[in-house]
Amino acid sequence: MQKARIKITSTDITKINQVCDYIKGITEKTGVVMRGPIPLPTKKLKVTTRKSPCGDGAATWDHYEMRIHKRLIDLGIDERALRLVMRVPIPEGLNIEIEMIDV
Repeated sequence: MQKARIKITSTDITKINQVCDYIKGITEKTGVVMRGPIPLPTKKLKVTTRKSPCGDGAATWDHYEMRIHKRLIDLGIDERALRLVMRVPIPEGLNIEIEMIDV
């Protein structure tokens, strides 16, 4: 038996939740078994910069952080459901990977 593993990554959590809800609706319509969305650890990219451009003055710092959220969804494969998942509208700034796995 085969499964489809879908990895969703983005910096915007609302976009991820929208796509997860859309996929959940497809699985309810088609009757496919779904596991997830499983939240994976959030990657935090941090950058610290000096506020002063010349180096004089007080040592003040700016801190910037970008969070990358990830979700994992496992679907039992049904050809019709997989076609519908492939047609999911993907918002800008969202990355989706679909991988076929033998179970």
